[in-house]
Amino acid sequence: MKVDYIIVGFGLAGMSFVKRLEDNNKSFIVYENSSQTSSNVAGGVYNPVVLKRFTPVWQGTEQLKLALPFYKEIEKKFNTVYDFKIPTYRIFKSIEEQNNWFAASDKPKLSSYMDVNIITKKYNGIIAKSGFGKLNHTGRIDTKSLLSDYKAHLKKEDLIYLESFDYTGIEFLEDGVKYKGVSASKIVFCEGYGMHKNPFFKDLPMNEAKGELLTIHAPELDVDFLIKAAVFVLPLGNHYYKVGATFNWHDKTLHPSQEGRDELIEKLESFITVPYKIIEQTAGIRPTVKDRRPLVGIHEKYGQLAILNGLGTRGVMIAPKVSLELYKHIENGSALDPESDIKRFKKA
Repeated sequence: MKVDYIIVGFGLAGMSFVKRLEDNNKSFIVYENSSQTSSNVAGGVYNPVVLKRFTPVWQGTEQLKLALPFYKEIEKKFNTVYDFKIPTYRIFKSIEEQNNWFAASDKPKLSSYMDVNIITKKYNGIIAKSGFGKLNHTGRIDTKSLLSDYKAHLKKEDLIYLESFDYTGIEFLEDGVKYKGVSASKIVFCEGYGMHKNPFFKDLPMNEAKGELLTIHAPELDVDFLIKAAVFVLPLGNHYYKVGATFNWHDKTLHPSQEGRDELIEKLESFITVPYKIIEQTAGIRPTVKDRRPLVGIHEKYGQLAILNGLGTRGVMIAPKVSLELYKHIENGSALDPESDIKRFKKA
């Protein structure tokens, strides 16, 4: 068999790159062993404002201009909905935070998202003595359903192998690679934190941050917006909510922990007073980079190998943009964004 690309890993990064290939009639196969779960357990929230400091997310506006049409195309492809428009309400802890909000809402990159009117309405079961700041044009992507549907599509077309990738099986050719009888021009690794086992890219400075989420049922909590305070509370419909997320730099297991559960409950109950029932607890490992920028580029020695990784907590926003940049770089020689290009870590 001969294909243009071999893709290793099928989270948000791998899916986004596969869509670029399908859009351009490129042939490919995917290897996916389901060992990485960060995309599946992600909240999937998109929001171009850092709500801790009221500052713009890195390239947030540019990312959303690409991301929202990108997901709309996939919705049409599979005749379903993944993008749920939900405003975000940030609970103010003080009058000082209100003033900081007003100051930030004047800035050009933030003014179209940050509502200048403080919301003082009282909502049953929510402690918000200083009111809320409202963010418009935010929402969530149902990443679990999206990836499941896309994977089913690839299975139907016999384009995905549900098995681990053996790095020692790569045979380097003059004009490409060969792997288990498959010839390809390029291998693109989209492995999440599994990159640490990849002998070609394992020296890149990526860390793993375990994140845990709860799904709760709270019949007396009746809101149609995402609440952001010590944790986020994301409405899923029918009084079900996703609550998250933790950051744990030490526990590298994929199992939900009592520690994570206790942390989420404590933070949730600092601003939610209605009764609720925990329905589910999930965990995943986020691939994060020390400078909080993705890892995109071509291997210095083996030009047949590329990487698309390190999307961090804002993967739904970043993935469509960096997948397009990598595709254009490989196919057309377009320059990569220096802030994403793995060459930024090249040793002097």
